[in-house]
Amino acid sequence: MGKPTGFLEIERQERTYDAPQERLKTWKEFVHPMPQADVAQQASRCMDCGIPFCHQGCPVNNQIPDFNNLVYRDQWKTALDNLQSTNNFPEFTGRVCPAPCEASCTLNIVDTPVTIKVIECEIVDRGWQEGWIKPQMSERGTGKRIAVVGSGPAGLACAQQLARAGHAPTVFEKSDRIGGLLRYGIPDFKMEKHLIDRRVAQMEQEGVIFRTNFEVGVTVSVQRLLDDYDVLVMAGGAEDPRDLAIPGRELSGVHFAMDFLTQQNKRNAGDDELRAAPGGAISATGKHVVVIGGGDTGSDCIGTSNRHGAALVTQLEIMPQPPARENKQLTWPDWPLKMRTSSSHEEGCERDFAVTTKRFIGSNGKVEAMVCARMEWVVGDDGRESLSAVEGSEFELKADLVLLAMGFVGPRHAGFVTQAGVDLDPRGNVKAPVSDYQTTAANIFSCGDMRRGQSLVVWAIREGRQCAQAVDAYLMGTSKLPR
Repeated sequence: MGKPTGFLEIERQERTYDAPQERLKTWKEFVHPMPQADVAQQASRCMDCGIPFCHQGCPVNNQIPDFNNLVYRDQWKTALDNLQSTNNFPEFTGRVCPAPCEASCTLNIVDTPVTIKVIECEIVDRGWQEGWIKPQMSERGTGKRIAVVGSGPAGLACAQQLARAGHAPTVFEKSDRIGGLLRYGIPDFKMEKHLIDRRVAQMEQEGVIFRTNFEVGVTVSVQRLLDDYDVLVMAGGAEDPRDLAIPGRELSGVHFAMDFLTQQNKRNAGDDELRAAPGGAISATGKHVVVIGGGDTGSDCIGTSNRHGAALVTQLEIMPQPPARENKQLTWPDWPLKMRTSSSHEEGCERDFAVTTKRFIGSNGKVEAMVCARMEWVVGDDGRESLSAVEGSEFELKADLVLLAMGFVGPRHAGFVTQAGVDLDPRGNVKAPVSDYQTTAANIFSCGDMRRGQSLVVWAIREGRQCAQAVDAYLMGTSKLPR
């Protein structure tokens, strides 16, 4: 490594943010880029640890010690080439990935992991600024046409890899813009959407064709695509949200989180209110907002609600509050369960743990409050522990707007999945092994959340890349694309 003693001499340093009171005034990203000299110093902290456990933590198999060393030696362009050899979209993961690589870093044993996510983001951002990132066109075509259904990170990664292998992929997207969850699920203050537009423009030059407002199974049938294309790739994501079937669910003011987030992203994109919210606007302005669910989507709802000007935002999590610090001997180098505070939490939010919602109450068809109860672990007759409501612990919480952010149960089956005639796994996802990503239907492959269930953007990119390699090998007998 470039500086074997770097981790002893240099403290871990993160990027800085605008102050909460300032960033709440805008929908723009609020992270300050780190000066290049500081990035090089942080990269020098990557120790010669023998076994780079960060490789285990990174789903796309980034060669993290290698690009850290290159940045330390001021070889930024070579570092970019290395990074892009494993990750099609580092500017996405450099902003929204929870960085499991840092959890696996050897220095995380003492809570000072290398700032891998920062370094990755600065490498690719500089690549765009310097004009180093250019379309990678195939020298010749294969004549094979592939339909990729879904333009989220899995579909985009798959299509880009296939185009670079010489095939002719067409991406079908049911929405009016390309990007899937990246476009409409992630708020602009976490990732501005010009980043997606820039990659789409690159991919178009590489030969990828995009078709928006095409809902496969509705606008066009699956059979028509199979007639016109050699292979169909199902990359539609896990879009079926987990609901809360309790009394009062029908009251106005109780919404799925993604409906709320999508509306705001469309407004930020310049859509008028009729296009952004054809079913009626969901606003948090001046309201007591309760977010049910403690994950990233819940955090995005908090940040969006605060920018609307909510009176109070409360986040409920059914699981008990995790420890502030994990037991390293039990968890490292795996992803730890510990208390995490996001930038949205810092902007203003009350958090409550081990809480279940029993019913919603309201008047004139509108939600006004919710009845909750405390949860505790109990041991059943079979010796297994489970969470159960504490008798007599019910309490009432004022709520003008309730956002359900409890995750997704899998892909929507009506239309596309049903027409495809593919088998499903026990969880309702499209059944396709990671060995070849082939479904049980002829000439149909699947990748991303539609295959694996709800997951991270970085996992979707990995699956899209691996699926492209499998499709290439299926069509050509062999493939030079990396897995």
